[in-house]
Amino acid sequence: MQAKFYSNGKLLLTGEYLVLDGAKALAIPTIYGQSLKVKSLQNRYLFWRSKDKNNKIWFEAVFVLKHGNLFLLTEGNPIARTLHNILWEAKKLNPEFLAKHKSYQITTKLNFDQSWGLGSSSTLINNIAQWAAVDAFALLKNSFGGSGYDIACAQNDVPVVFTNNNGNFTVEKTHLPWTFTDHLFFVYRNKKQDSKKAIAAYRAITEISEGKHQKEAAIQAVNKLTEAFVACQTLESFENLIVAHEQLLSDLLKIPPVKEELFPDYKGAVKSLGGWGGDFMLVTGNMQDMAYFSGKGYKTILPFDEVIK
Repeated sequence: MQAKFYSNGKLLLTGEYLVLDGAKALAIPTIYGQSLKVKSLQNRYLFWRSKDKNNKIWFEAVFVLKHGNLFLLTEGNPIARTLHNILWEAKKLNPEFLAKHKSYQITTKLNFDQSWGLGSSSTLINNIAQWAAVDAFALLKNSFGGSGYDIACAQNDVPVVFTNNNGNFTVEKTHLPWTFTDHLFFVYRNKKQDSKKAIAAYRAITEISEGKHQKEAAIQAVNKLTEAFVACQTLESFENLIVAHEQLLSDLLKIPPVKEELFPDYKGAVKSLGGWGGDFMLVTGNMQDMAYFSGKGYKTILPFDEVIK
């Protein structure tokens, strides 16, 4: 038996952090993603090999399949332990998973730089869920955790408005009437944000009584902003929405907006994406304006139209 699965990467344009608590978020699947190939063999092992965008092997692990259980032979490797946990949670969701054949050769391949934060984990989880014939949102919840917007991107080829209300997921496919996408760029901040630490910091702020009240107000405001982003038709309005969204999150997180902190003299708008402090920024301007960022050392600059599905 041979099979191949593929999942899209993700970018969260609105609702960062607050999407964890039920806010509407605009998320866009990317042309970048990850594949997973499954080949059945004739022994009791599961051989796992992961390749990067240059086809270089960056991770390998070996598991033993025995009496319906999955045992890790590659001890001492935290990535292998994490993978073992994902596979085991998939098997708990579907006991028939890994029971039909005695051995497997698995090969995964990313087509983007791992450091970019476009969803190396979410694409893996969605691919394993497809292979195991289980619900990807349930597998995410039982393994990594998170809001689930990245799984929605992995599964769709168009922008989505995503909501997670206490485990009740709403994925609304949408069309963006943006005629100005040639003036939108994604600029990589040269470092990947640690999502768990970023979320922990957000929780520390919003779980105190004053923070809880501010968070509820922020959720309602972000819901309206997300709807406005989806309906936006001019670049000027889009830039105003970015400024409003950045200020809202800045007030909640007690962190200055990225433009105020790093690019106060840039003429366009700048928006943090995902966990503040790393990964990509969404910036407005033209191709000539991007020299501003490259001149400051931000060399990875991707035109919007070359990133989205």
